[in-house]
Amino acid sequence: MQHPHNTHEPVIFLPAVSPCGLVLRVAILLMLHSLNGCEETDRQPAAISPSVKWADRVSQSRGTTVQLAMWDGDASINQWMRESVRSSLREHYGIELKFSGLRGHQLVSRLMSDLEANRVTGDLDLVWINGETFYQLRKINALAGPFTELLPNARLIDWQDPFISQDFQQPVDGFECPWGTVQMTLIYNESTVAIPPRTLKELEAWICQHPGRFTFDCSFTGMTFLKSLLLQFSEAPEAFATTLNESEWDRCSNALWSWIRKLRPHLWREGRVFPDDVAQLHHLLNSGEVDFSMSNNDGEVDNKIRQGILPPAARAYVPDWGTIRNTHYLGIPVNAPNRNAAMLVINHLISPAAQLEKMNPSIWGDGTVLDLDLLSAEWQQKFRGIPGRERAPSRTELRKHALMEPNAEVMIRIHEGFRREILESPQ
Repeated sequence: MQHPHNTHEPVIFLPAVSPCGLVLRVAILLMLHSLNGCEETDRQPAAISPSVKWADRVSQSRGTTVQLAMWDGDASINQWMRESVRSSLREHYGIELKFSGLRGHQLVSRLMSDLEANRVTGDLDLVWINGETFYQLRKINALAGPFTELLPNARLIDWQDPFISQDFQQPVDGFECPWGTVQMTLIYNESTVAIPPRTLKELEAWICQHPGRFTFDCSFTGMTFLKSLLLQFSEAPEAFATTLNESEWDRCSNALWSWIRKLRPHLWREGRVFPDDVAQLHHLLNSGEVDFSMSNNDGEVDNKIRQGILPPAARAYVPDWGTIRNTHYLGIPVNAPNRNAAMLVINHLISPAAQLEKMNPSIWGDGTVLDLDLLSAEWQQKFRGIPGRERAPSRTELRKHALMEPNAEVMIRIHEGFRREILESPQ
C-alpha cells in the first residue's frame, strides 16, 4: 500500500526501509504466533450462516455502518469510493460506508492483535486484501467464511479464470470475493524513449546506457516487478507455485540480487536510495528525473495523465518476458460486527453497474471480474463500449504476456531479501 499522492505537497525521498521492515515484523509475529501454540488449527474460521435469506440481510442492514479497511494511496479511487459508492449504498440500502486507510501488513498485525486479545467484536467489517495478506490472514483464521456463494451477484463472476479463482496460488475457497483485475505494466516517456526495451537483456543494456534514468519502488509495485524478474531466472516456474521449492528459490533469488547489484550503480541516484512507493516513482517520471515508471494497474496510465500525475507522453506496455496479472479481493474479518451489511457492500461492488463504472479509465480503469457472457446483451454492449483507454494495449493483448502470481511466501521473501541483500548491503 502506498501513501496518498498529493500534488500540492513536496515529495520527500527517504531510504525505503519501512515497507520491507513492516513485512519482516509481521513475518516474525506470525512465527511467534505459531510458537505460542496459536496455529490455525486451534481456531476454526467463523462460519457465515447460509440459512439467512438475502432479503433478511438487506432489512437487518438498513441504518447500519460498515467500516472498510482499504488502501488509500490513489486519489481517484478514494474519490470514487467516498462519493459514488458511498452514495449508492446509502440510497439503496441505508448503509453508511466509512473508511480506514490500512496497509496490508498493518491489517494483519491489527487483526492478529484482536485474536490474541480474544476481541470477539472488532472495529472492521470489511477489508480490501489479496496475496500475502490473504495468505497471512488465512493462516491465523482471521477471516469469516465461506460466504461468496451467498452473494446474488457472485454467479456472474468468471470463476473459471485461474487468475480469479486463485490468489497467489491459493484457492480463495469463498473466504474472499474478487472485485477487480489488473496486470502490471511498465510506463515510459515516449518523448525520451523511442523504442522501449522488450527483453531482459535489452532492459539491462538500456539501463547501462542511460545511467540514473531507471529505478523501481520499495513497496508493492516494485516488489511485484522483482517477482516478474525472478521468474525469468527459473527454468521451472512451477517451483514457485503451491509449495515453494527451496533450492530453486535459493538459486533464482541469488541470481536476482546479483542482477540488481550489477545494475545498481546505473540506477537513479546510483541505487543508494529507492522511491518509497509508486506515487513517488510517478512523480520522478513526471518531473523528468527518470524515463520509466510502472503500475500494477494496466489502465492507470490514462487515468494519471488526466490527473496531471504522469506526463502526456507516458505510455504503458508489457515487455516480452511478461508481467504479473493480479486480482484484488474483499474479505470479512472473523470478528466483524456487521457481517450482513459487509456482504451487501461486496455484492454491490461486484454488480454490473459498479464494475462498469470503476472500469472507466476516467474513474479507475480497473478490470472486471465478471464473465461478460453471463450478462445481458445490453450490459455486454456497455462493457465493450467503455471509452478512454488510449495509452495502454488492450487487456486481451496484455493477457498474452500474463504471468501467474507465485506462492504468497515469495512476496514475503522478496521484501525481506531486498531489504537484507540490497538496502542494508553496501554497494
